[in-house]
Amino acid sequence: MKKMEDKKILVTKPVYEVGRNVVVKGRQFPPMTYLNNELVPGCNVYVEFSWIWEVPQPNPLIFEHSHDYDQIMLHIGSDPNQPEDLGAEFEIGIEGESIAIDRTHSLYLPKGLKHGPIKWKRVDRPIIEMTIVLGAGTVEVAKLGGLK
Repeated sequence: MKKMEDKKILVTKPVYEVGRNVVVKGRQFPPMTYLNNELVPGCNVYVEFSWIWEVPQPNPLIFEHSHDYDQIMLHIGSDPNQPEDLGAEFEIGIEGESIAIDRTHSLYLPKGLKHGPIKWKRVDRPIIEMTIVLGAGTVEVAKLGGLK
């Protein structure tokens, strides 16, 4: 019987694609890519995530940008006794309007919606930032982060 990894549906070893030449303090960078068309042939979904344990420097790291595909962004707190408390606070621009977020959340960013920058205010305990881009099977197509 073949292992699940052999069937190309389970990814247990990530690749590190976005921002390989960028130095960032306070967060895992580059993020871990766990799903793309190269890791799972035929999969047109791009999934990456990273840990953030203090206010990232530089801040902001993510600038205003948009995508040609729908994106879902999640920030997940790490306190099992208060899972809805993010344990951090940041502001994100959505179409030029700044929104403050301090709760575990998911954010749906439709294709073409301008978002960013992300400006971190505080990080009290480690959190996970996850990005899912629907229909973009590669990092080049996903065009993540608005990195400058």
